[in-house]
Amino acid sequence: MRHWLEWAAPIVALVIIGAFLLTPPWSVLVKARLIGYAVCHQLPARSFHVAGEQLPLCARCSGTFMGAVVGFTLLTLQGRRRAAGLPPTAVAVVLVCFIAALAVDGINSYLTFFPRLPHLYQPQNWLRLTTGMLNGIALSAIVYPVLNYSLWGHATNAPSVRNFTELGMLLAVGAVVSVIILLEPPPLLYPLAILSVLGVLALLTALNSTLLLALINHRATATRWRQAALPLVVGLAASFVEIGAIDVLRYVITRGAGLPL
Repeated sequence: MRHWLEWAAPIVALVIIGAFLLTPPWSVLVKARLIGYAVCHQLPARSFHVAGEQLPLCARCSGTFMGAVVGFTLLTLQGRRRAAGLPPTAVAVVLVCFIAALAVDGINSYLTFFPRLPHLYQPQNWLRLTTGMLNGIALSAIVYPVLNYSLWGHATNAPSVRNFTELGMLLAVGAVVSVIILLEPPPLLYPLAILSVLGVLALLTALNSTLLLALINHRATATRWRQAALPLVVGLAASFVEIGAIDVLRYVITRGAGLPL
């Protein structure tokens, strides 16, 4: 049974991935918005617009998933490809505060939908982007070592983020990305759109792959990237299935209720 799964699973996964990439709609922006539709409200007033086009994700989600891209990329470049340790306590506390900041800003922003309810401050897209970026960086620092722990047979105990210096590097790059988004440069419409939804796929794939390895009791056996590719590809395919299912469900529910989402 396991041998059958080893050759059948990647074929099915590649068919699913190919079906999304190689079938209509052909527009890159439309495909990106389909991915974003599964995880984001995509309200125009709470989103950035580049070259007259709304980005696939709102300001907060753009920050979150771009932050995940920043985190995953820098951690990989820093040689943490098999680091399975969580950040030290002091750094972890700061990361939790980043997540809490997004929660506070999100609740405050949601309250403004109801004019009679009080809220702490007037929400702004730059603040949504900032708290989202902090949240995405925090999530990447937590999800990355959890995936490594589940995936690699020779994972190390090294933390994903060793100290505040390394956290500062992540924040610095995140700040640069945030400024670029705030400037809304027309030539970067497609790069920003693609990077934001790559963050969605990266986080979903990491979570799905970790769950898959736990379900089949096949944790921590990969020693080479070729062996790691199978759960990652299946995790990516599962992400596309989830996105498609959520898109259909959301469309049916919101259109049935006459909502503009």
